[in-house]
Amino acid sequence: MESLAQRIWGWPTMVAFLGMGLLFTLRLRLLPLRKLPKALCLIRPKPSAEGISAYGALCTALAATIGTGNIVGVATALAAGGPGALLWMLLAAFFGMATQYAEGYLGAKYRLWGQEGSFGGPFAYMSRGLGRPFSYLGRLYAVVGAAVGLLGVGTVTQVNSITSAAEGLFCASGDILLFGKSYSLAALLSGLVVTLAAGAVLLGGAKRITGVCQALVPIMSGLYLICCVIILFRFAGRIPAALGLVFRSAFAPRAALGGAAGISLKTVIRMGIGRGVYTNEAGLGTAAIAAAASDEPSPHRQGLISMTGTFIDTIVICTLTGLCLVVTEAWQMPVEGVAITDFAWCTALPFGSRFSSFLLFVCLSCFAFATVIGWNFYAESCLRYLAGERQWVKRGYRAAYLLVIAVSPLISVRSAWAMADILNVFMAAPNLLALFMLRKQIHR
Repeated sequence: MESLAQRIWGWPTMVAFLGMGLLFTLRLRLLPLRKLPKALCLIRPKPSAEGISAYGALCTALAATIGTGNIVGVATALAAGGPGALLWMLLAAFFGMATQYAEGYLGAKYRLWGQEGSFGGPFAYMSRGLGRPFSYLGRLYAVVGAAVGLLGVGTVTQVNSITSAAEGLFCASGDILLFGKSYSLAALLSGLVVTLAAGAVLLGGAKRITGVCQALVPIMSGLYLICCVIILFRFAGRIPAALGLVFRSAFAPRAALGGAAGISLKTVIRMGIGRGVYTNEAGLGTAAIAAAASDEPSPHRQGLISMTGTFIDTIVICTLTGLCLVVTEAWQMPVEGVAITDFAWCTALPFGSRFSSFLLFVCLSCFAFATVIGWNFYAESCLRYLAGERQWVKRGYRAAYLLVIAVSPLISVRSAWAMADILNVFMAAPNLLALFMLRKQIHR
């Protein structure tokens, strides 16, 4: 499964994502640059009597995208592709902002209405925007979207990130035998806490999910950004050299890093673009699902608000993460995943290594938990399109979702990530096709 995921996420897939963003950036006359200040001004908390506010929809989208990719994904990209991968990640995010504008615009324009308010997403603009002959694409997207939430990004990968971080923080080893394998008490207890917390949120429906996201996203993002800024302030003298290394190694990694690093230009580009797409989800169509639930009446304004999700997620948070890893030289450490970021925080934060690791654990846990509930929102919207307002279907899916969360500490995380990568491509393919076919409408 892992080899299949690597082949699917090859050059053709990344060119499709980047090419779509470039197409909309040019057709919309550099809209991400021209309209970003206005888009940021549109983000303001306000109560909504009719449904979910535009701010709540954005927080839900950010909850689903600001996840382990911002911590583990950036660290993995720099460890495999060097500091230059950060520049390619930012390039993918810049073009991805135009893609996400298009998704948010279409999501709001073709939103559907049901007993619990508006909903929609790529399945709606595929069936309504492209016409009846393409309604099968909408059904395909909805089926895969529900599967991704249940078996991919929404459950196993996020819970495993939390349990792995708990094991590292508490130095736990396997001491409980289940089904012939040994698990740590810290991993099992943290999995149980996530299951109970997710159940308390998800059983309250869409309004409770967005309410928790509105409260959680600013707090968790603020704490993480403050820690990153402290690191960069303490290592301010190294920032110019770090930026120079990022730019040089983005185009000539062997010359900038030395031949001994063994990093090719192909690897730099692949890791940067691939992780950039993964962390902000521009092209997957998930931003359109959040946009459709918003009470913002103007599709154009909703598109601008949706566009800021990529800016905040990748251009702000991932950039700060990447710079912290470069100035502390943590990207060169012989460790993997979250341990790379943990090394940077323990080395650079003035709070002591134990408390710094605890802060990272809190941030990672909040990020991952937000992704769990955010992806349930996406998946249930897809299910709502397929099954209508049948409550027993929704309750059954939530029960299955919580069951998968509960058993996630027992599942192989590598297989889960591979499954998530494969399913993401099956979401992206029909969505990118629909965006291309509706490009003239978006341009007008």
